[in-house]
Amino acid sequence: MAYILAVNAGSSSLKLTLFVPSGNLSAQPLVHHLTASITSISSPPAAFTVKPAESDVGSSPEKFRDIKDHSTAFSHFLEFLERDCGIDKSKIGHVCHRVVHGGKYDEPVVVNEKSTSQIARLSDLAPLHNGAALSVIKVCSDALPNAVSVAYFDTIFHKSLPPHIFTYPINPEIAHERGLRKYGFHGISYAYILNAVSKHLSKPSSSLNLILLHLGSGASACCIRSGKSYDTSMGLTPVSGLPGATRSGAIDPSLIFHYTNKANKITHDPTLVVDVPVTLAEDVLNRKSGWKVLCGTTDFAEITEKAELHRPDTDGNEYRLAFDIFVDRILDYIGAYAVKLEGKVDALVFSGGIGEKSWQLRKVVSERVKCLGFPAVDEDANKKGGSGIWDIGLDSTEKRILVCETDEQYEMARQLHETFIESK
Repeated sequence: MAYILAVNAGSSSLKLTLFVPSGNLSAQPLVHHLTASITSISSPPAAFTVKPAESDVGSSPEKFRDIKDHSTAFSHFLEFLERDCGIDKSKIGHVCHRVVHGGKYDEPVVVNEKSTSQIARLSDLAPLHNGAALSVIKVCSDALPNAVSVAYFDTIFHKSLPPHIFTYPINPEIAHERGLRKYGFHGISYAYILNAVSKHLSKPSSSLNLILLHLGSGASACCIRSGKSYDTSMGLTPVSGLPGATRSGAIDPSLIFHYTNKANKITHDPTLVVDVPVTLAEDVLNRKSGWKVLCGTTDFAEITEKAELHRPDTDGNEYRLAFDIFVDRILDYIGAYAVKLEGKVDALVFSGGIGEKSWQLRKVVSERVKCLGFPAVDEDANKKGGSGIWDIGLDSTEKRILVCETDEQYEMARQLHETFIESK
Protein backbone atom coordinates (compact mmCIF):
# COMPACT_ATOMS: atom_id res chain seq x y z
CA MET A 1 0.00 0.00 0.00
CA ALA A 2 1.44 3.37 -1.04
CA TYR A 3 0.73 6.43 1.04
CA ILE A 4 0.19 10.04 -0.02
CA LEU A 5 1.69 12.59 2.35
CA ALA A 6 0.36 16.16 2.30
CA VAL A 7 2.66 18.79 3.80
CA ASN A 8 1.49 22.27 4.78
CA ALA A 9 4.25 24.55 6.06
CA GLY A 10 3.10 27.67 7.89
CA SER A 11 5.27 30.49 9.15
CA SER A 12 5.84 28.73 12.49
CA SER A 13 3.97 25.46 12.06
CA LEU A 14 3.94 22.27 10.03
CA LYS A 15 0.82 20.23 9.33
CA LEU A 16 1.15 16.78 7.84
CA THR A 17 -1.58 14.36 6.79
CA LEU A 18 -1.07 10.81 5.63
CA PHE A 19 -3.68 9.45 3.19
CA VAL A 20 -4.37 6.07 1.66
CA PRO A 21 -6.48 5.53 -1.49
CA SER A 22 -9.93 4.23 -0.54
CA GLY A 23 -10.48 2.25 -3.75
CA ASN A 24 -13.92 3.86 -4.04
CA LEU A 25 -13.67 6.60 -6.62
CA SER A 26 -17.40 7.36 -6.56
CA ALA A 27 -17.23 8.40 -2.91
CA GLN A 28 -14.21 9.76 -1.06
CA PRO A 29 -11.18 8.65 -3.10
CA LEU A 30 -8.86 9.11 -0.12
CA VAL A 31 -8.96 8.11 3.52
CA HIS A 32 -7.20 9.99 6.32
CA HIS A 33 -4.72 7.69 8.04
CA LEU A 34 -3.33 10.19 10.52
CA THR A 35 -2.72 13.90 10.91
CA ALA A 36 0.17 15.50 12.77
CA SER A 37 0.74 19.11 13.74
CA ILE A 38 3.94 20.76 14.92
CA THR A 39 3.51 24.29 16.25
CA SER A 40 5.69 27.00 17.83
CA ILE A 41 8.60 25.97 15.62
CA SER A 42 10.11 29.46 15.72
CA SER A 43 9.81 29.72 19.52
CA PRO A 44 10.93 26.37 21.01
CA PRO A 45 9.92 24.14 22.58
CA ALA A 46 7.82 23.08 19.62
CA ALA A 47 4.59 21.20 20.34
CA PHE A 48 3.89 17.94 18.50
CA THR A 49 0.39 16.44 18.35
CA VAL A 50 -0.99 13.57 16.30
CA LYS A 51 -4.53 12.45 15.55
CA PRO A 52 -5.13 8.96 14.13
CA ALA A 53 -8.00 8.53 11.67
CA GLU A 54 -10.08 6.56 14.16
CA SER A 55 -9.85 9.29 16.82
CA ASP A 56 -11.89 12.50 17.08
CA VAL A 57 -9.26 14.22 19.21
CA GLY A 58 -5.53 14.52 18.96
CA SER A 59 -2.93 13.40 21.44
CA SER A 60 -1.75 15.69 24.21
CA PRO A 61 0.97 17.98 22.86
CA GLU A 62 4.53 16.83 23.44
CA LYS A 63 7.25 19.45 23.74
CA PHE A 64 10.52 19.07 21.81
CA ARG A 65 13.40 21.51 22.10
CA ASP A 66 15.38 19.75 19.38
CA ILE A 67 12.79 20.87 16.81
CA LYS A 68 14.18 24.26 15.85
CA ASP A 69 13.07 24.72 12.25
CA HIS A 70 10.81 23.19 9.62
CA SER A 71 13.50 20.78 8.45
CA THR A 72 13.97 19.21 11.88
CA ALA A 73 10.18 19.21 12.35
CA PHE A 74 9.72 17.15 9.18
CA SER A 75 12.52 14.76 10.17
CA HIS A 76 10.89 14.30 13.58
CA PHE A 77 7.61 13.35 11.89
CA LEU A 78 9.27 10.70 9.72
CA GLU A 79 11.00 9.24 12.78
CA PHE A 80 7.65 9.17 14.58
CA LEU A 81 6.04 7.28 11.69
CA GLU A 82 8.63 4.53 11.77
CA ARG A 83 9.17 4.34 15.55
CA ASP A 84 5.62 4.76 16.90
CA CYS A 85 3.39 3.79 13.96
CA GLY A 86 5.43 1.06 12.33
CA ILE A 87 5.14 2.77 8.95
CA ASP A 88 8.13 2.38 6.66
CA LYS A 89 8.78 5.81 5.14
CA SER A 90 9.65 4.12 1.86
CA LYS A 91 5.94 3.29 1.57
CA ILE A 92 5.23 6.99 0.95
CA GLY A 93 4.85 7.12 -2.82
CA HIS A 94 3.80 10.74 -3.32
CA VAL A 95 4.24 13.96 -1.36
CA CYS A 96 2.28 17.15 -2.04
CA HIS A 97 3.68 20.39 -0.69
CA ARG A 98 1.70 23.58 -0.19
CA VAL A 99 3.71 26.53 -1.52
CA VAL A 100 2.16 29.95 -1.03
CA HIS A 101 3.62 31.89 -3.97
CA GLY A 102 3.83 30.27 -7.40
CA GLY A 103 4.53 33.36 -9.47
CA LYS A 104 3.76 32.54 -13.11
CA TYR A 105 3.08 28.85 -12.48
CA ASP A 106 -0.48 28.09 -13.57
CA GLU A 107 -0.50 24.43 -12.54
CA PRO A 108 1.17 22.22 -9.91
CA VAL A 109 4.75 21.25 -10.69
CA VAL A 110 6.83 18.17 -9.94
CA VAL A 111 9.67 19.08 -7.61
CA ASN A 112 13.06 19.00 -9.31
CA GLU A 113 16.15 21.17 -9.44
CA LYS A 114 14.56 23.69 -11.81
CA SER A 115 11.28 24.11 -9.91
CA THR A 116 13.07 24.27 -6.56
CA SER A 117 15.24 27.08 -7.87
CA GLN A 118 12.17 28.99 -9.07
CA ILE A 119 10.40 28.56 -5.71
CA ALA A 120 13.52 29.94 -4.01
CA ARG A 121 13.42 33.04 -6.23
CA LEU A 122 9.80 33.63 -5.23
CA SER A 123 10.55 33.51 -1.49
CA ASP A 124 10.88 37.28 -1.23
CA LEU A 125 7.23 37.62 -2.26
CA ALA A 126 5.98 35.36 0.55
CA PRO A 127 8.63 35.66 3.26
CA LEU A 128 6.57 34.02 6.00
CA HIS A 129 5.89 30.83 4.01
CA ASN A 130 7.86 30.07 0.84
CA GLY A 131 11.14 29.71 2.69
CA ALA A 132 9.61 27.29 5.18
CA ALA A 133 8.07 25.20 2.40
CA LEU A 134 11.36 25.16 0.50
CA SER A 135 13.29 23.89 3.52
CA VAL A 136 10.83 21.00 3.91
CA ILE A 137 10.97 20.23 0.18
CA LYS A 138 14.75 19.92 0.35
CA VAL A 139 14.85 17.61 3.38
CA CYS A 140 11.96 15.60 1.94
CA SER A 141 13.89 15.00 -1.29
CA ASP A 142 16.81 13.64 0.73
CA ALA A 143 14.72 11.55 3.14
CA LEU A 144 12.27 10.18 0.55
CA PRO A 145 14.31 9.89 -2.65
CA ASN A 146 11.88 7.48 -4.32
CA ALA A 147 8.72 9.51 -3.63
CA VAL A 148 7.29 11.85 -6.26
CA SER A 149 7.02 15.32 -4.72
CA VAL A 150 4.63 17.85 -6.23
CA ALA A 151 4.33 21.55 -5.33
CA TYR A 152 0.81 23.01 -5.15
CA PHE A 153 0.64 26.79 -5.26
CA ASP A 154 -1.95 28.99 -3.56
CA THR A 155 -1.75 31.39 -6.48
CA ILE A 156 -3.01 28.91 -9.12
CA PHE A 157 -6.65 29.19 -8.06
CA HIS A 158 -6.61 32.89 -8.92
CA LYS A 159 -5.29 32.51 -12.47
CA SER A 160 -8.84 33.39 -13.62
CA LEU A 161 -8.55 36.98 -12.35
CA PRO A 162 -9.32 39.37 -15.24
CA PRO A 163 -6.67 41.88 -16.36
CA HIS A 164 -8.48 44.92 -14.97
CA ILE A 165 -8.31 43.32 -11.52
CA PHE A 166 -4.82 41.79 -11.51
CA THR A 167 -3.14 44.81 -13.16
CA TYR A 168 -1.60 47.57 -11.03
CA PRO A 169 -1.71 51.09 -12.54
CA ILE A 170 2.08 51.41 -12.75
CA ASN A 171 4.56 51.41 -15.64
CA PRO A 172 3.38 48.32 -17.58
CA GLU A 173 6.82 47.48 -18.98
CA ILE A 174 8.38 47.34 -15.53
CA ALA A 175 5.36 45.50 -14.13
CA HIS A 176 5.54 42.86 -16.87
CA GLU A 177 9.30 42.45 -16.63
CA ARG A 178 9.26 41.97 -12.85
CA GLY A 179 5.94 40.15 -12.52
CA LEU A 180 4.35 42.94 -10.48
CA ARG A 181 0.63 42.14 -10.38
CA LYS A 182 -2.06 40.83 -8.08
CA TYR A 183 -1.65 37.09 -7.58
CA GLY A 184 -3.93 36.22 -4.65
CA PHE A 185 -3.40 33.48 -2.09
CA HIS A 186 -5.17 30.85 0.06
CA GLY A 187 -6.11 29.29 -3.27
CA ILE A 188 -5.83 25.66 -2.14
CA SER A 189 -8.23 26.42 0.70
CA TYR A 190 -10.62 28.23 -1.64
CA ALA A 191 -10.61 25.30 -4.07
CA TYR A 192 -11.61 22.96 -1.24
CA ILE A 193 -14.34 25.34 0.00
CA LEU A 194 -15.77 25.80 -3.49
CA ASN A 195 -16.12 22.02 -3.93
CA ALA A 196 -17.63 21.63 -0.46
CA VAL A 197 -20.20 24.40 -1.03
CA SER A 198 -21.10 22.92 -4.43
CA LYS A 199 -21.91 19.59 -2.80
CA HIS A 200 -23.72 21.22 0.14
CA LEU A 201 -25.99 23.29 -2.10
CA SER A 202 -26.35 20.53 -4.72
CA LYS A 203 -25.33 22.97 -7.43
CA PRO A 204 -22.51 22.72 -9.97
CA SER A 205 -19.58 24.87 -8.95
CA SER A 206 -19.70 26.67 -12.31
CA SER A 207 -23.09 28.14 -11.36
CA LEU A 208 -22.04 29.56 -7.99
CA ASN A 209 -21.47 33.16 -6.96
CA LEU A 210 -19.84 33.21 -3.53
CA ILE A 211 -18.06 35.47 -1.07
CA LEU A 212 -15.47 33.35 0.72
CA LEU A 213 -13.64 34.39 3.88
CA HIS A 214 -10.50 32.51 4.90
CA LEU A 215 -9.95 34.02 8.34
CA GLY A 216 -6.95 33.03 10.42
CA SER A 217 -3.61 34.46 11.50
CA GLY A 218 -3.32 35.18 7.79
CA ALA A 219 -6.68 36.29 6.41
CA SER A 220 -8.16 36.96 3.01
CA ALA A 221 -11.44 37.27 1.12
CA CYS A 222 -12.32 35.93 -2.32
CA CYS A 223 -15.06 36.79 -4.79
CA ILE A 224 -16.23 33.73 -6.76
CA ARG A 225 -18.17 34.47 -9.96
CA SER A 226 -19.57 31.51 -11.89
CA GLY A 227 -17.32 29.15 -9.99
CA LYS A 228 -14.06 30.99 -10.60
CA SER A 229 -11.98 33.48 -8.66
CA TYR A 230 -12.95 36.95 -9.88
CA ASP A 231 -11.25 39.05 -7.20
CA THR A 232 -9.38 38.52 -3.95
CA SER A 233 -8.05 40.72 -1.19
CA MET A 234 -4.38 39.72 -1.21
CA GLY A 235 -2.19 41.05 -4.00
CA LEU A 236 1.43 40.81 -5.14
CA THR A 237 2.21 39.36 -1.71
CA PRO A 238 0.05 38.06 1.15
CA VAL A 239 0.60 41.23 3.19
CA SER A 240 -2.08 43.19 1.33
CA GLY A 241 -5.80 43.03 2.08
CA LEU A 242 -7.08 42.01 5.51
CA PRO A 243 -4.94 42.54 8.61
CA GLY A 244 -3.74 39.45 10.46
CA ALA A 245 -1.90 38.30 13.55
CA THR A 246 1.32 40.08 12.56
CA ARG A 247 0.45 41.56 9.13
CA SER A 248 -0.74 45.09 8.53
CA GLY A 249 -3.07 44.34 5.64
CA ALA A 250 -3.72 47.07 3.07
CA ILE A 251 -2.24 50.43 4.01
CA ASP A 252 -1.31 53.67 2.29
CA PRO A 253 1.91 52.63 0.49
CA SER A 254 3.72 55.78 1.61
CA LEU A 255 3.11 54.99 5.28
CA ILE A 256 6.23 52.86 5.57
CA PHE A 257 8.48 55.81 4.67
CA HIS A 258 6.92 58.09 7.29
CA TYR A 259 7.00 55.22 9.78
CA THR A 260 10.75 54.74 9.44
CA ASN A 261 12.09 58.29 8.99
CA LYS A 262 14.29 60.13 11.51
CA ALA A 263 11.77 62.92 12.20
CA ASN A 264 9.31 60.83 14.22
CA LYS A 265 6.51 62.69 12.43
CA ILE A 266 5.06 63.12 8.95
CA THR A 267 7.68 64.89 6.89
CA HIS A 268 8.97 65.22 3.33
CA ASP A 269 12.23 66.86 4.43
CA PRO A 270 14.88 65.00 2.38
CA THR A 271 17.46 65.41 5.17
CA LEU A 272 15.30 63.29 7.45
CA VAL A 273 14.70 60.50 4.95
CA VAL A 274 16.34 57.13 5.56
CA ASP A 275 16.79 54.28 3.15
CA VAL A 276 14.16 51.60 3.69
CA PRO A 277 15.40 48.29 2.27
CA VAL A 278 12.82 45.81 1.10
CA THR A 279 13.75 43.45 3.92
CA LEU A 280 13.00 46.09 6.57
CA ALA A 281 9.68 47.07 4.97
CA GLU A 282 8.70 43.41 4.65
CA ASP A 283 9.64 42.80 8.28
CA VAL A 284 7.60 45.74 9.57
CA LEU A 285 4.50 44.93 7.51
CA ASN A 286 4.65 41.12 7.83
CA ARG A 287 5.96 40.53 11.34
CA LYS A 288 5.62 43.74 13.34
CA SER A 289 2.06 44.79 12.60
CA GLY A 290 -1.44 43.36 13.02
CA TRP A 291 -3.10 42.33 16.28
CA LYS A 292 0.23 41.56 17.89
CA VAL A 293 1.27 45.21 18.01
CA LEU A 294 -2.23 46.52 18.70
CA CYS A 295 -2.93 44.43 21.78
CA GLY A 296 0.07 42.22 22.42
CA THR A 297 -1.31 38.85 21.34
CA THR A 298 -1.77 36.81 18.17
CA ASP A 299 -4.47 34.68 19.80
CA PHE A 300 -7.80 35.85 18.37
CA ALA A 301 -9.74 33.86 20.99
CA GLU A 302 -8.02 35.95 23.67
CA ILE A 303 -8.80 39.13 21.73
CA THR A 304 -12.49 38.19 21.53
CA GLU A 305 -12.61 37.27 25.21
CA LYS A 306 -11.16 40.62 26.29
CA ALA A 307 -12.88 42.82 23.68
CA GLU A 308 -15.96 43.45 25.86
CA LEU A 309 -18.27 43.07 22.89
CA HIS A 310 -21.31 43.62 25.11
CA ARG A 311 -20.24 47.22 25.80
CA PRO A 312 -20.82 50.08 23.35
CA ASP A 313 -18.14 52.22 25.00
CA THR A 314 -14.77 50.60 24.42
CA ASP A 315 -12.41 53.57 24.53
CA GLY A 316 -9.02 52.41 25.70
CA ASN A 317 -9.72 48.73 25.09
CA GLU A 318 -6.98 47.68 22.66
CA TYR A 319 -8.53 44.22 22.25
CA ARG A 320 -11.82 45.73 21.11
CA LEU A 321 -9.91 48.01 18.74
CA ALA A 322 -8.21 45.01 17.11
CA PHE A 323 -11.55 43.16 16.87
CA ASP A 324 -13.36 46.15 15.36
CA ILE A 325 -10.59 46.82 12.83
CA PHE A 326 -10.79 43.21 11.64
CA VAL A 327 -14.58 43.36 11.33
CA ASP A 328 -14.44 46.69 9.50
CA ARG A 329 -11.95 45.45 6.91
CA ILE A 330 -13.94 42.23 6.37
CA LEU A 331 -17.07 44.30 5.72
CA ASP A 332 -15.16 46.39 3.17
CA TYR A 333 -14.59 43.30 1.03
CA ILE A 334 -18.01 41.77 1.52
CA GLY A 335 -19.67 45.00 0.37
CA ALA A 336 -17.35 45.41 -2.60
CA TYR A 337 -17.77 41.82 -3.74
CA ALA A 338 -21.54 41.91 -3.34
CA VAL A 339 -21.59 44.86 -5.74
CA LYS A 340 -19.25 43.12 -8.19
CA LEU A 341 -21.62 40.16 -8.17
CA GLU A 342 -24.57 42.55 -8.73
CA GLY A 343 -26.15 41.32 -5.52
CA LYS A 344 -26.46 37.78 -6.89
CA VAL A 345 -24.69 35.91 -4.10
CA ASP A 346 -25.46 32.28 -3.33
CA ALA A 347 -23.59 32.22 -0.04
CA LEU A 348 -21.26 34.03 2.32
CA VAL A 349 -18.83 31.43 3.69
CA PHE A 350 -16.68 31.65 6.82
CA SER A 351 -13.60 29.43 6.98
CA GLY A 352 -10.09 29.27 8.41
CA GLY A 353 -9.24 28.93 12.09
CA ILE A 354 -11.07 32.10 13.16
CA GLY A 355 -13.91 31.79 10.66
CA GLU A 356 -14.63 28.24 11.85
CA LYS A 357 -14.25 28.84 15.60
CA SER A 358 -15.20 32.42 16.42
CA TRP A 359 -19.00 32.50 16.66
CA GLN A 360 -18.71 36.04 18.02
CA LEU A 361 -17.02 37.32 14.86
CA ARG A 362 -19.51 35.47 12.66
CA LYS A 363 -22.40 36.99 14.61
CA VAL A 364 -21.14 40.57 14.34
CA VAL A 365 -20.28 40.32 10.63
CA SER A 366 -23.55 38.56 9.78
CA GLU A 367 -25.63 41.18 11.57
CA ARG A 368 -23.93 43.92 9.57
CA VAL A 369 -24.58 42.30 6.18
CA LYS A 370 -28.33 41.79 6.60
CA CYS A 371 -28.78 44.99 4.57
CA LEU A 372 -27.38 43.05 1.58
CA GLY A 373 -30.15 40.48 1.79
CA PHE A 374 -28.40 37.88 3.94
CA PRO A 375 -30.56 36.16 6.58
CA ALA A 376 -30.46 36.73 10.31
CA VAL A 377 -28.17 34.38 12.20
CA ASP A 378 -29.54 31.31 13.92
CA GLU A 379 -28.01 31.87 17.36
CA ASP A 380 -28.07 28.20 18.32
CA ALA A 381 -26.53 26.97 15.07
CA ASN A 382 -23.88 29.68 15.19
CA LYS A 383 -22.83 29.01 18.79
CA LYS A 384 -23.12 25.23 18.64
CA GLY A 385 -21.00 24.94 15.55
CA GLY A 386 -20.72 21.78 13.51
CA SER A 387 -18.37 19.81 11.32
CA GLY A 388 -17.72 19.75 7.61
CA ILE A 389 -20.02 22.49 6.35
CA TRP A 390 -23.15 23.91 7.95
CA ASP A 391 -25.71 26.74 7.74
CA ILE A 392 -25.94 29.44 10.40
CA GLY A 393 -28.64 31.54 8.72
CA LEU A 394 -32.28 31.34 9.81
CA ASP A 395 -33.56 31.59 6.24
CA SER A 396 -31.70 29.19 3.97
CA THR A 397 -33.77 29.59 0.82
CA GLU A 398 -31.79 32.17 -1.16
CA LYS A 399 -28.64 33.80 0.18
CA ARG A 400 -26.97 31.46 2.64
CA ILE A 401 -24.49 32.02 5.44
CA LEU A 402 -22.25 28.98 5.77
CA VAL A 403 -19.30 27.82 7.83
CA CYS A 404 -16.89 25.42 6.14
CA GLU A 405 -14.03 23.53 7.74
CA THR A 406 -11.34 23.83 5.12
CA ASP A 407 -8.80 21.08 4.48
CA GLU A 408 -5.85 22.17 2.37
CA GLN A 409 -4.04 18.87 2.85
CA TYR A 410 -7.00 16.88 1.54
CA GLU A 411 -7.44 19.22 -1.44
CA MET A 412 -3.81 18.78 -2.48
CA ALA A 413 -3.96 15.01 -2.02
CA ARG A 414 -7.23 14.82 -3.98
CA GLN A 415 -5.73 16.73 -6.89
CA LEU A 416 -2.59 14.62 -6.78
CA HIS A 417 -4.61 11.39 -6.71
CA GLU A 418 -6.63 12.47 -9.75
CA THR A 419 -3.56 13.54 -11.70
CA PHE A 420 -0.89 10.99 -10.81
CA ILE A 421 -2.78 7.89 -9.66
CA GLU A 422 -6.37 7.73 -10.86
CA SER A 423 -5.48 8.80 -14.40
CA LYS A 424 -2.96 5.96 -14.83
